[in-house]
Amino acid sequence: MWQTGKSIILTIDGAKLEAACFGPSPGDAPTIVLLHEGLGCVALWRDFPKQLVRATGHGVFVFSRQGYGQSGPCKLPRPLDYMTTEAVEVLPMMLDKIEFQQGTLFGHSDGASIAAIHAGKISDQRVQRIVLMAPHFFAESEGLASIRAAKEAYEKGGLKPKLARYHGNVDNAFYGWNDAWLDPRFEQWNIEAVLPGINIPVMAIQGADDQYGTIAQIDVIEKSVQGPFARHILADCKHSPYLDQAERVLELVGEFVQPDVGCF
Repeated sequence: MWQTGKSIILTIDGAKLEAACFGPSPGDAPTIVLLHEGLGCVALWRDFPKQLVRATGHGVFVFSRQGYGQSGPCKLPRPLDYMTTEAVEVLPMMLDKIEFQQGTLFGHSDGASIAAIHAGKISDQRVQRIVLMAPHFFAESEGLASIRAAKEAYEKGGLKPKLARYHGNVDNAFYGWNDAWLDPRFEQWNIEAVLPGINIPVMAIQGADDQYGTIAQIDVIEKSVQGPFARHILADCKHSPYLDQAERVLELVGEFVQPDVGCF
């Protein structure tokens, strides 16, 4: 089924989703499942999945959620609870589809929120730990201002052609994310209630200069989760630590995913 690094299309509940596997397949070895940000996709992880295989010895699985990358388009507008739907409906089907046996959920931004919701609401013994990179648990004025700036850059600047290199339907990808976050009702969005249900090891990584979220997002994880917790705030780093501080992120994750390592 898998040729390492080569994208294929999987059908999940009628949706065509782009996916790729690096290193051992999910059925054969511990696997890190990467969950992308609100404007991400398989290709926008760049060479990070390959680096992660080398740093950990685990397999790495990536997929583009509906509406992103080369996956099929989603119906717009997205419901404001789209991250919960992804976490409790789509992700479990995807893990079953790829014959995931054991490993780690590693989410970035929206993907980190999806990973946390999954870990907090679903008792899946296969998921042994989670990495939350630049997660969101509630809306913040600073983050919403950056999302409004992204809309300006998309409609009047150079963001649209840049994203169009990665997304088959770039308007579907952008507005599916941007319109949901800028809906006035989203100011009340809050998923902190899932955190007490997380009883597996959690590592949070955030850039000190993250333009989409403050350290308050990390504080609420530490206050609420039941399992072991480690936090890493990286200097000279914005919203994408896997790009801005790649070596440090690889080092941290490499240590975190090893069994019986005293990371905490």
